[in-house]
Amino acid sequence: MTQTSAAPTATDTPAPQSLWRNRDFLRFWLGETVSLLGTQVTNLALPLTAIGSFGATDEQVGLLRFLQLVPYLGLALVIGVWTDRARRRPVMLGANLVRLVLLALVPLLYWWHALNLPVLMVIACAVGIASVVFDVSWMSYVPVLVKSSEHYVEASAKMGTSSSAAEVAGPGLAGVLVSALSAPVALVVDACSYAASVVSLLLIRIPEPRPEPARERHLWRELKDGLGWVMRDAVLRALALIGFCCNFSMVTVWTMFLLYGTHDLHLGSTTLGSVFAMASVGGLIGSLIARQVIARFPLGRVYLVAQSALLLGPSLIPLAAGPRPVLVGLCVLSFFTTYLGLGVAGVVIVSLRQAVTPQSMMGRMTAAFRTLLFGGGALGGLSAGLLTGQLGGRGALTLAAAGSAAAVIGLALSPVVRLKTLPSAPQQPTTAR
Repeated sequence: MTQTSAAPTATDTPAPQSLWRNRDFLRFWLGETVSLLGTQVTNLALPLTAIGSFGATDEQVGLLRFLQLVPYLGLALVIGVWTDRARRRPVMLGANLVRLVLLALVPLLYWWHALNLPVLMVIACAVGIASVVFDVSWMSYVPVLVKSSEHYVEASAKMGTSSSAAEVAGPGLAGVLVSALSAPVALVVDACSYAASVVSLLLIRIPEPRPEPARERHLWRELKDGLGWVMRDAVLRALALIGFCCNFSMVTVWTMFLLYGTHDLHLGSTTLGSVFAMASVGGLIGSLIARQVIARFPLGRVYLVAQSALLLGPSLIPLAAGPRPVLVGLCVLSFFTTYLGLGVAGVVIVSLRQAVTPQSMMGRMTAAFRTLLFGGGALGGLSAGLLTGQLGGRGALTLAAAGSAAAVIGLALSPVVRLKTLPSAPQQPTTAR
């Protein structure tokens, strides 16, 4: 059975010439862009709240980062099955309302002197659970708005640009807000960003088809179908396993540098935010040039170069030495290289995933990826705190950089690097649900 019968909305309406003419996609894109900006504020403000307000140790900061991401490891697959049974937009609305309320609670509890480190960790984990629900849903929802696989690269590039732009503006904004308002109060910005995302979702007018009812619902069988879809396909399997390594590397290095910069280099929140903001320009450039690069060069070669930059970028941080401006500059260059690779690779990865997966499997495929990608990030955050506590900032960063570079060997052996273009439309899985 072809993709036409699996997702009839993909062929019922002619695709617009450009997504700039697709108002519903533009509404979703705008709301998600604002939300991503707020998330970047939280990524810096939350650990700085733990360090500044409660004197959190390296291990405790690592645990906090772990709790933010560990829901992906335990719940993404189950939520993926659920989202394949339901319309995605109501699910995303609920998830963003929950995140709005939880983050707004942090400054309120802080003002009432009711906030402490355990409470902060519980809130971080609860926000993580809501983030799993939203993230598993939105990637499955985009094909409903885009309608044509011909525009998957364009949609992925636009979403990647938003993510990179948020990473450019978010850390700098977070540093300024933390300095001016304190870290707990800065989280209000993220709460407001989720409100903007809720409004954008409410304004979408395109009808979302109800998922086709199955003759039988069986959670474990559907989980097995989703994992099997990813693991049986050589391209998806390689993307997932390499993605695990990349996310482990990125979150480990990011968390280690935050601890190293705060405790060893004595960098203030504004300086730390500026480092991440300047480096994130690389991600913005990567996402902006991704479509042109993919059109000009073989897809697999683009993926290889971009992911290699991501994995080798951390090697510059342990080499950073000398006067503080030089040291900080090399750290910026390291993150810039990583984010540049991420900006290009992200467009390739999301486009490939959407191109080879039918709509009926999209939620479970996304959930399987989220489990591995954010599971890698969760373990990376925990490892960062433990290793920094044992080896110190520079020693931990050196070990992390060496491990990240070693992953390039597996990348070079991946079947993805041999692809020239996006694969053809997927076949509907035959396994009964």
